[in-house]
Amino acid sequence: MSLRHRVERVVVGGGIGGLTAALALARHGLAVHVLEQAPEFGEIGAGVQLAPNALRVLDRLGVLNDVLGSAVRPPRAVLMSAVTGEQITAIDFGAAFVAAYGHPYIVTHRSDLLAAILDACRAEPAITLETGKNVRSVRQDGDTAVAECADGSVYRADALIGADGLWSVVRAHTVGDGEPAHIGDVAYRGAIATASVSDRVGKGDMTWWVGPGLHLIQYPVRGGDLFNQVAVFSAAAQGPADAWGPPQELDRSFAGTTEYVREGVRLVDRERRWVLRDRPPVATWSKGRATLLGDAAHPMAQYLAQGACQALEDAVVLADLLAAHRADVPAAFAAYEAERVPRTAMVQTWARRMGEIVHADGVAAILRDALCADRDERDFRYLNWLYDYRPPASAR
Repeated sequence: MSLRHRVERVVVGGGIGGLTAALALARHGLAVHVLEQAPEFGEIGAGVQLAPNALRVLDRLGVLNDVLGSAVRPPRAVLMSAVTGEQITAIDFGAAFVAAYGHPYIVTHRSDLLAAILDACRAEPAITLETGKNVRSVRQDGDTAVAECADGSVYRADALIGADGLWSVVRAHTVGDGEPAHIGDVAYRGAIATASVSDRVGKGDMTWWVGPGLHLIQYPVRGGDLFNQVAVFSAAAQGPADAWGPPQELDRSFAGTTEYVREGVRLVDRERRWVLRDRPPVATWSKGRATLLGDAAHPMAQYLAQGACQALEDAVVLADLLAAHRADVPAAFAAYEAERVPRTAMVQTWARRMGEIVHADGVAAILRDALCADRDERDFRYLNWLYDYRPPASAR
C-alpha cells in the first residue's frame, strides 16, 4: 500500500468539529479525508451543552433528530449560591425560549453527539475516514499543504483543516504561538448513574452552584439515565495548576459550601484532573492552504459552554466558503476568517469574563447577585448575540 496520498481536502482530527466539517463538506458534494490519531473515533469527557446556535447547525446537516433521541431538554438553567443555597437567577428554556431562537437548549453525552455525526459521515461516500493517523507535522509545498504522519504516510491536499484540538499540531504550523495558557482553574468531571444520586441532589434543571473561586454544574444526560457533574475551582490555593492534585483537594475546595453542594461533590469522578486552558484571540489562524477550526483555532474557557457550539458554527461556515470558492482555497480561508475570527474572539473574551462573574467574591459577588435579583427568566435579549447567530447567506 502506498504511503503517499494526493487528496483534495483533508481534516486533521476526528472529533466533533472535524467530523462536522467533513459532513458539511460532503453535503456540498466535496470529497474529504479525515485523519484521526486514535485507534477509533471517540470523545473524552461526559456531558456537553448545546445551545440553539449549535442545534441550528445539526438541523441543517440532518443529524439533529438523532442527537435529540438521547439528549435531555432541561426546563431551566438556574444559578444558585453554593454558599447560601439561595437562587440568584435563572433562564427559562421553555416555549418562549424556543420561539425566540427556533430551537431548544439541550444537554447530552459527548459520545452520543459524536456517534450521531459519525454515523452520518459513514453514510457519505464523499468522506474517507482513517484512524491511527497521528499527524506529526504540517508544511506548505507550492499550492498544497502536506501532512506527515507518524506511520510514514504523507497526505498532500489542496485544503488542510486542523481540527486537532487544544494541542494542535496544525496550529504550530499556521500560528506558531506555543502552548496554551492555563486559566488558573482545574476541574473534575464525569457522569454517574442517576439512580445512584441521592434525592437531596436536584436532577431536573441544569444547575450552576457558584461561589468564591468555584462552581459545580449538574445536569442529566442520556435520557436522564446518567447525571453529569463538573466541579471547577481555583488552583491558586492548592498549588500550581499544572501540578498533580490529590482527590481530597476537591473536598477541601468545596468545604465552605452548603451540605447539598458537598453531597454532590462527593459523587464527582476523581479519576482525572483537568487543567483548564485557553488562548488569547488571534487575528489570523490560516497559512497558505491550511486553516483551523474549533479548539485548534480558538480554545476558550468553559464558562459560556460554547466550545462545541463554536466548532459546529466554524464547520458549516468553512464548508460553505470552500464550496463557494472551489478554485481558490486561500480566498475561501480569508472569507472564513473574516466571518469567524471576530465572533469567536468575542466568545473567548466573554467566556473569560463569565468565569470572573460566577467565581466572584466579596463586593463583586454582592453586586452580581443584586443585578440578577429582578431579572425576568424569560428576558433573553442579552443572549441574542450568542444564540441567534446564523451563517451569512454569502457563505452558502
